[in-house]
Amino acid sequence: MSKHAFVFPGQGSQFSGMGKNLYESNEAAKTLFEKANEIVGFRISDIMFEGTDEQLKQTNVTQPAVFIHSVIAYLTTEHTTPDMVAGHSLGEFSALVANQTLSFEDALRLVSIRAKAMQAACEIQPSTMAAVLALADDKVEEICASVSAESGEVVVPANYNCPGQLVISGSVNGIEIACEQMKAAGAKRALVLPVGGAFHSPLMEPAKIELAAAIEATTFNNPICPVYQNVTASAVTDPAQIKANLIAQLTGAVKWTQSVEAMVADGATNFTEFGPGKVLQGLVQKVYKEAIVNGVN
Repeated sequence: MSKHAFVFPGQGSQFSGMGKNLYESNEAAKTLFEKANEIVGFRISDIMFEGTDEQLKQTNVTQPAVFIHSVIAYLTTEHTTPDMVAGHSLGEFSALVANQTLSFEDALRLVSIRAKAMQAACEIQPSTMAAVLALADDKVEEICASVSAESGEVVVPANYNCPGQLVISGSVNGIEIACEQMKAAGAKRALVLPVGGAFHSPLMEPAKIELAAAIEATTFNNPICPVYQNVTASAVTDPAQIKANLIAQLTGAVKWTQSVEAMVADGATNFTEFGPGKVLQGLVQKVYKEAIVNGVN
């Protein structure tokens, strides 16, 4: 029997006007937006609806904004019960509300702590990320390892987005060296991204310590369905394991390609993306061409 996977986007899907239609057309959504404003301590809904791209790009705004839009879209629109859930990076927190591991309030508090801690970690050392296109994953991994070994700089694979699209993360110098080597090895592009930090790399260790304390102090419930977590790319239902994987995610790679493959292997044919944009719908189809994809925003 075919199964339905619900997926949730991460940073990069934000846009000015996000969630405004939900706020204006749905009383329950409006209540949740106002509750979110209280939790984060400022009127984030105003920035979501009317803010500039520059305002929305700040990590401490982007992460809660994408989470709020995704979860409110999930909680206030009609849909079936998911057979499985997954989220890309930050989206994993949204997925954990969808499968009832976390309450909306607790998850948003964690997302706010995560965003601020990541922003602070970015300010410690100049670091960035780069997208590598059309080069085999194992070749990208090999170049990252050799650049790290030879230069002493941090360079690691960070996001396995889909076949032929891998994002690397590390120090500014390390990423520049790696990009040259990726191009020399035959990558179609190796493009430094407009990101102010090395997410999903060892440079996020200070943020990980702060987030770990907050996660450990938060109640995680038994979920109604498995979550396919970024760091393991496999189905998880044990709350203690979910906590450990969520902490490890900050310095570990987002194995999105592998997660979609695992969901398909476990019977998923339909994928619904909740939240801003259509990024994950595109990535899912690149991993599994036969997937039936749609979005709720």
